[in-house]
Amino acid sequence: MKTLFAKTALAGLLLGSAFLAQAADVPRTPSPAGAEVYIISPKDGAVVNGTFKVQFGLKGMGVAPAGVDVPDTGHHHLLIDVKDQPDMNAPLPTTDNIRHFGKGQTETELNLTPGQHTLQLLVGDKSHIPLKPVVESQKITITVK
Repeated sequence: MKTLFAKTALAGLLLGSAFLAQAADVPRTPSPAGAEVYIISPKDGAVVNGTFKVQFGLKGMGVAPAGVDVPDTGHHHLLIDVKDQPDMNAPLPTTDNIRHFGKGQTETELNLTPGQHTLQLLVGDKSHIPLKPVVESQKITITVK
C-alpha cells in the first residue's frame, strides 16, 4: 500500500512539474500601447468604513471575461496588501490577497479589518496571466476605521 501511495505521489509531482514547465513556456499576451489601469475610488490616503466599494478604471483597452480571446482586452485582479509582485509569467493565483474579476467586473465591495491596507490593480489575459508589458495601477494606501 505504501509503495502504491509513493508511486502515485511521485507521478503527481512529475505531472505537476511538467505542467509548470509548460506554463512557463506560454507566451504572454501583449498589452496595447498606452494601456492604463487605475483605481477610481477610493482615493489614495482615504479613510473608509470596514465595508466599502472599489471602482476600477481602464484606459486604452477593453474588459473581457476570463476565457474570452479578444485582442486588446483583459480582466481585473485586485491585489490587497501584496508586498511582492506575483509571478508575471504564470496565471495569477486566487487568494485572499489576489482577487479575480474574471466575469469582467469593474467594481467590487470589500470588507477589510481596521488599519492600513494597500490596493493595486493588475490586468490579466484570458488565462489570468499578466499582460506584457504589465498593465498595473499605482499602489494606493487606505485606512479602514
